[in-house]
Amino acid sequence: MDRYAAAGDEAADRARQQERHYQLLSALQSLVKELPSSFQQRLSYTTLSDLALALLDGTVFEIVQGLLEIQHLTEKSLYNQRLRLQNEHRVLRQTLRQKHLEAQQSCRPHNLPVLQAAQQRELEAMEHRIREEQQAMDRKIVLELDRKVADQQSTLEKAGVAGFYVTTNPQAGSLILSPCRGEQWLMVLKTGCSQEQLEVKDFQQKLT
Repeated sequence: MDRYAAAGDEAADRARQQERHYQLLSALQSLVKELPSSFQQRLSYTTLSDLALALLDGTVFEIVQGLLEIQHLTEKSLYNQRLRLQNEHRVLRQTLRQKHLEAQQSCRPHNLPVLQAAQQRELEAMEHRIREEQQAMDRKIVLELDRKVADQQSTLEKAGVAGFYVTTNPQAGSLILSPCRGEQWLMVLKTGCSQEQLEVKDFQQKLT
């Protein structure tokens, strides 16, 4: 009797797993429909089915949650760095304007054109330096985010999650299974939130 009971329990477990797999697969297929048709064609039924199988283990969701937390911390840190740089540039501009104004007020009229020409050169040199610093900061941000993306791809690939692999191909990175979007959609499957609700939550978290 015990043997038959155990067999019945195993059959019930398999049925529950199959039902959960079907639910996850259906959810993934619905999410894929939100993508452009060119991307939909690249996400085969087999890929989505394999991903749904991986999601049956709650470990994947824990991994995704950890990656999202790291991503949010990184984005917040980079945002604050850029904000500090912008504030520094604003102070530089204000200081230079005040300096130029004071110099013009104390300048003799016949020397004013020469002074203004020199001030214009000084202003252009400062703006050039500001642009270079902003561009350098933006390059730093892009490189840091690229590194995080590669880390996410590698982590999920090692975890055996279908559709995730290390790539620098921007087209491949635009698919549902690229790290940032893929992780958000995996969280949709776990939390039951719509994509719009999740994006609002994500945006709110970045502002806090």
